[in-house]
Amino acid sequence: MGSMENGIFFKRTPLLRSTSSRGDRSSFFHKPRSRFARFILFEKVDYFQWICTIAVFFFVVILFQAFLPGSVVEKSSDSLRGLSGLEVSGDLGHLKEMGLLDFGEGIRFVPSKLLEKFRREAIEANRSAASSRPGIRAALRKPQLALVLADLSVDAVQLQMTSIAMSLQEIGYSIQVYSLEDGPVHAVWRKIGFSVTVLQISNKSAVAIDWLNYDGILVNSLEARDVISCLLQEPFKSLPVIWTIHEKMLALRLRKYTSNGQVQLMSDWKRIFNRATVIVFPNYVLPMMYSTFDAGNYFVIPGSPAEMLETYNFLALNRGHDARIGMAYASNDFVVAITGSQFSYNGSWLEHTIVLKALAPLIADFCPDSSSTCHLKVGIVSGNSSSSYKVALEAIALKLGYPSGSVQHIGIDGDVNSFLSIADLVIYGSFLEEQSFPAILLQAMCFGKPVIAPDLSMIKKYIDDRVNGYLFPKEDISMLTQVLFQVISKGQLSLLAQNIASIGKRHAKNLMVSETIEGYALLLGNVLKLPSEVANPKAIVDIPLPLKKEWQWHLFEEILDFKYPYRIFKNFSILDKVEKLWNPAPMEGYPNVSGTVDQAFFTTNWEELKSTEIENARKRREEEELKDRTDQPHGTWEEVYRSAKRAGRNRNELHERDDRELERIGQPLCIYEPYFGEGTWPFLHQTTLYRGIGLSTKGRRPGFDDIDAPSRLPLLNDPYYRDVLGEYGAFFALAHRIDRIHKNAWIGFQSWRAVARKDSLSKNAESMLLEAIQARRHGDALYFWVRMDKDPRNLLNQDFWSFCDAVNAGNCRFAVSEALRKMYGIRHNLASLPPMPVDGDTWSVMYSWVLPTRSFLEFVMFSRMFVDALDGELYDEHHQSGRCYLSLSKDRHCYSRLLELLVNVWAYHSARRMVYVNPETGAMQEHHKLKSRRGHMWVRWFSFTTLKSMDEDLAEEWDSDRPDRRSLWPLTGEVFWQGVYERERNLRHRQKVKRKQQSKDKISRIRKRTHQKTLGKYVKPPPEMGSSNLTLTAQ
Repeated sequence: MGSMENGIFFKRTPLLRSTSSRGDRSSFFHKPRSRFARFILFEKVDYFQWICTIAVFFFVVILFQAFLPGSVVEKSSDSLRGLSGLEVSGDLGHLKEMGLLDFGEGIRFVPSKLLEKFRREAIEANRSAASSRPGIRAALRKPQLALVLADLSVDAVQLQMTSIAMSLQEIGYSIQVYSLEDGPVHAVWRKIGFSVTVLQISNKSAVAIDWLNYDGILVNSLEARDVISCLLQEPFKSLPVIWTIHEKMLALRLRKYTSNGQVQLMSDWKRIFNRATVIVFPNYVLPMMYSTFDAGNYFVIPGSPAEMLETYNFLALNRGHDARIGMAYASNDFVVAITGSQFSYNGSWLEHTIVLKALAPLIADFCPDSSSTCHLKVGIVSGNSSSSYKVALEAIALKLGYPSGSVQHIGIDGDVNSFLSIADLVIYGSFLEEQSFPAILLQAMCFGKPVIAPDLSMIKKYIDDRVNGYLFPKEDISMLTQVLFQVISKGQLSLLAQNIASIGKRHAKNLMVSETIEGYALLLGNVLKLPSEVANPKAIVDIPLPLKKEWQWHLFEEILDFKYPYRIFKNFSILDKVEKLWNPAPMEGYPNVSGTVDQAFFTTNWEELKSTEIENARKRREEEELKDRTDQPHGTWEEVYRSAKRAGRNRNELHERDDRELERIGQPLCIYEPYFGEGTWPFLHQTTLYRGIGLSTKGRRPGFDDIDAPSRLPLLNDPYYRDVLGEYGAFFALAHRIDRIHKNAWIGFQSWRAVARKDSLSKNAESMLLEAIQARRHGDALYFWVRMDKDPRNLLNQDFWSFCDAVNAGNCRFAVSEALRKMYGIRHNLASLPPMPVDGDTWSVMYSWVLPTRSFLEFVMFSRMFVDALDGELYDEHHQSGRCYLSLSKDRHCYSRLLELLVNVWAYHSARRMVYVNPETGAMQEHHKLKSRRGHMWVRWFSFTTLKSMDEDLAEEWDSDRPDRRSLWPLTGEVFWQGVYERERNLRHRQKVKRKQQSKDKISRIRKRTHQKTLGKYVKPPPEMGSSNLTLTAQ
């Protein structure tokens, strides 16, 4: 069970035996009849069989009665005999020896898998820091977080998240807030300096946000499920997501989903839960309620202002209403609430008995005469709401001397808030060690009630004895009675108890604030893997103390309007919405209608679909038979062979020639948009100037003539190289036999991320770019429109090589020099790099540029050799461990950030003009003019002649020698050199000569064929010679 598989320690066995609820017993009678029942009711049996049946029935009844929860009465009476000898001044030591009472821990939730993962990642990070090429953090920008909220209404989530966000901002995080709906808290976020974007999500459109701009995503509430669904798509699958779930509504419906057989709905929710890197719960009960979906990613950060806001909401809604009258209590009654652990276990009745025995001495003060009315009322709040448990408590109370009706049982699923609001005193009667402060005790303190609790470790952490509450030793029950006499004076609360209750209320208002804020800061530090250009956040101790002392109540004083009923309704609405996706029929009261719906679906829709398919198949078969019967002209076998060969040669070309392709042929330019996954679809263009190229076959857009890159370059079927190369995979796929797919004079590329950043070309810029290309205004030039000096990663406006080092863990210069040395076969270390001068101009980033098609092929030729050298240097370590010295942590896109800048090096040193195009206005400006480059360009290294000879040398090596060494170069394009051309020409010549010889041989055989002479034919004799048998032979 994920986190709890190895993380729960069962130290108290009774906790595992929770008593059955009413719903469980009522559902027992609606189960299908067993074989035994059918045998009794419908089979013919003899007299002896009936006697055996009745005997078995009574035996089962007796056995069932023996194990009913009502047996607690008999057990309790036996235990009370042990308690009768226990004086109030005694301790509970002999009860422990009898095994009736066990102090200690119950079920504990420990996120063992997550903690082990964090520990392992920390060890790997330390190991990489001690490697031969340690990474360097440039710290150019702050870590970016996206905070996604369900809405902006006033509730505990908004109060908690504003407090957390302000603290995270103080230690260096930059946070962008997103909300699915607008609300009054929008002004609060804007007031404290956070930008808020309201998302519009529908079933037909995806969320058009580039989540890759953020280093981590914080999601709140089950209502943000649609955002989690978007993050399930590529390329956002690897982003760290922390999902905080406060609601328990889904957990309450899980049993109904299971009983109704809604397997698909359960699987869908499990898929959503598994996507989150960490799921955070505010208490230790929720992860156990959601254990069905646990994939080892559950975590608990205790603390929330929900109890205090719930108290405020209850008091505001019931202002002017006397709750005592509604619950049949008199105004002069002294009401004591006995609460306990939120878990149900068999030993709870004994704990309640001990507290009732400690309260028994107060009966004389409130009930002086047995005939008069007793004003001491005790309510026991328990999760066990069975009738047998109530009977057991009444029997125990009568045994201890309480008047009849003075002790009541309050179910945990009842109106607990109303009872706590009228209680004069709250006693926490559980001796079970909990992992966090009990929620019901916190709620009682929020109501301003004095609380008495045993000195358990988690309670002592937040309650100071006689300061904000009362504590008594858990093994000395006599101290509880003494504390009660100090709290109650003359039938009322003492003044000291009232003051302590007031202090406790103020203390409960901001209980566990520091634990919550520090917990989120610590969790983010373990989950986020920040790139090298991102600065590390400050230490947790640097969070200002005022932010950790209290929730930011002052921000909500003007808009606090208590809308909890609306919140509960919305929580149920999101569940209903998801259920309709998998079960369109309404589920009123959640009856078991899934079987009926499924049966109707299979008997109507599937039958109709099956009959339609059969009819279509029959018509298709008839048409094929009629087609075969028609007279068709037949040609010679040579004509059939030539036509089949011509069709195979033009198959791909004919397949991709739709309307968009025909429009695109007449244009001088085609801009390709590489993409990977459905998450990029909202950012892709649909005009004829642009064409998508999918890096994965699965994530291609339906209905568009996008290019399937893996089918053109099989290397991209390998996920490792698809991730490492990134957009370069699209370059290589297009350049491979480019004349079959691209027939334009110019070729361009634009990243979908540039569209998300609103740096893509406008209509005006597109037209001006096309005019410049057609007029050949700048000749053989590189046009680009995304500037390096405007990149969010380059806030300090660094030069080219410094920026490259910043985004590649400080090792860009080293990696480029080693790749160039290996590429050009230089034996000694390369002392210098190709200069990229600082002349006030800028460079291109994000794969957004345009080139002549011929120049593009030259650039790809250079890139293939460079990537091959770079891959040979980094492959072994990165493929085995997932680490490379161009990143500070494990990174699938190891050297994609370096390749992003490579086009600038090639264009500058190959003497191409570099022209910047303003993406909004279309204005053009030449950067790094050719005159200023003289003396700085490495022309001989990047000339076409040099690169072409190197390319042919590699092709000859791989075509002739077949070396055993591993190399990426043959897999990124064609292997072609002069020898291949000559071999293919000789092969074609030999085939031609062979065909001619075969034709000559055929003609010769025909000519030399011998013809047999005619033997003769019968000639009928004339009539007068009919009697003679003469035959004439005619030559």
